Amino acid sequence: MAQSAEVVICGAGVAGISAAYHLAVRQGVKNVVLVDNLPPLTLTSDKSTEAYRNWWPGPDAAMAALMNRSIALMEELAQSCGNRFLLNRRGYVYATAREAQIAAFEQSAQRASAQGAGAIRRHTGSSHDPDYIPHHAEGFADRQDGADLITDPALIRQHFPYLHESTRAVMHARACGWFSGQQFGMVMLEQAQASGVRLINGRLESVALNGGRVAGVTIATANGTESVATGKFVNAAGPMLKPVGRLVGVDLPVFSERHVKASFKDHLGVVPRDAPLLIWEDAQSLAWSDEEREALAADDETRWMTEEFPAGVHARPEGGAGSQNILILWPYHTPPVEETFPIPLDPDTPEVVMRGMATMIPGLKAYVDKLPKPYVDGGYYTKTKENRLLAGPMGVEGAYVIGALSGFGLMACAAAGELLAAHITGGKLPDYEPKFRLERYDDPAYRKMVEEWGSKGQL
Repeated sequence: MAQSAEVVICGAGVAGISAAYHLAVRQGVKNVVLVDNLPPLTLTSDKSTEAYRNWWPGPDAAMAALMNRSIALMEELAQSCGNRFLLNRRGYVYATAREAQIAAFEQSAQRASAQGAGAIRRHTGSSHDPDYIPHHAEGFADRQDGADLITDPALIRQHFPYLHESTRAVMHARACGWFSGQQFGMVMLEQAQASGVRLINGRLESVALNGGRVAGVTIATANGTESVATGKFVNAAGPMLKPVGRLVGVDLPVFSERHVKASFKDHLGVVPRDAPLLIWEDAQSLAWSDEEREALAADDETRWMTEEFPAGVHARPEGGAGSQNILILWPYHTPPVEETFPIPLDPDTPEVVMRGMATMIPGLKAYVDKLPKPYVDGGYYTKTKENRLLAGPMGVEGAYVIGALSGFGLMACAAAGELLAAHITGGKLPDYEPKFRLERYDDPAYRKMVEEWGSKGQL
């Protein structure tokens, strides 16, 4: 067992594994220890939609820049391992039935383009429009970036005939897609271990400080308690970021939301197997019969199901050749909660998400009265108030944090791990680095930007 380490990382989720990979494989740091009492990638990292995007219109270009770097790193790794984790570039398709939403699409597209997401191609039905180039279902060789904003009804019907006939506009963001998160994490972990990273199965009990700086950690294992001397400690504890931060006396400004996904067998083939990630950008009320609505409204426990739901229900095909599965997610009720395991699951989730997705894809209504047997699981989005990650020093000498990766951990972890490794090794820091430091909240201009920012960029 290790008695000393150059760096100890608490948490073998995708954030901790990425940090270990970038330290050991790409920076050559020796004697890195990764600590977790669970098998790697099993607490929250395996609960993801496994999607990625560089489409992050916001108050500045920091998230877009970080995501562009992360996507470049993922593509580099995919190329080096024969795309073992099945990275694709199908894109995200945002759709609306509201005429007023078209202006919002245009505004967000202009902002995203200005921040580095790529050019906007507009398809209005004019003979002067550029050609719309469909996505490739597999691989990431499709170098389309930016987005296609389609308001031509005929073009929408041609390429997305399964969308509701009322669809007025589609925005197809192109440098987006999904991949196998488990395989992605394992590729990094295997390379990290081949470069000397050691994985200890145990629970971090304490972090020792000496003269105000990190001096070591104590780990409870099946064989007893082990003390590991180290001058550098990384909090990569995912949903447990806050309690682990308290081990060095730091109260991290994070909270958690519960997010759940449902998987169904689409045996009718309603959602094409080559479809992109599909997102309905309109708020909606679920379609109930008069009798159902009356019964639901009469019960305090179910009345919420008759009220307006937010935009953002989304779905994608899941699985390889021969699979009929689709994933559906909808963050319709996400108050801050205490982290408990196993995660509580709402029995109404399958019906609610299926009904919501059927608004965008009417063919799914065939399942509403007799739902296919669902598989439901979920995890926590641990986040900061403006939904930006933390990567850098934690406020105590020798202590670092990589976390608050919310619902974008898999897509952001490559660049976040690289950023953290640069902090630890004294490497060159990217221009976007200040926006992900804990100290950003000490900047009055940043605080003002957060207060004025209306959207938190989840989708």
